[in-house]
Amino acid sequence: MYRSIIVAVDVAQLEKGERILQKAVALLDQGGRITLVNVVEELPTYLAIDVPTDLMGAARKDANDKLQELRDRAGVSATVDVRTGAPAHEILGAAQAYGADLIVLASHKPDFSNYLIGATADRVVRHAKCSVLVDR
Repeated sequence: MYRSIIVAVDVAQLEKGERILQKAVALLDQGGRITLVNVVEELPTYLAIDVPTDLMGAARKDANDKLQELRDRAGVSATVDVRTGAPAHEILGAAQAYGADLIVLASHKPDFSNYLIGATADRVVRHAKCSVLVDR
């Protein structure tokens, strides 16, 4: 069982988020904590010029609202953390910041360069300092 679990959720695929959150709840020690993490990817500079200035703020607010709704619907006590940056890097940063002993994330359909699991899951698995559960 685990004392601190990071559940990395892609708000574009909340059904997977619900599934991995339930797995995390089943693996959590009594008195442990779950942190729901979503990462809003930064736009490259050459694209950021052409988009509205409040786009990133709106994306962060939307992600926060969806994670809170997911938490409330599941009926669990969890911290919500919306980060900005590269997904794998920010998930690993959250794991370190919260002292996580498990990261739970879902894998997207991989392309040829990441044949077995998706790119973010692949990077998290390779660089995590704690256990990682990848749901397919």
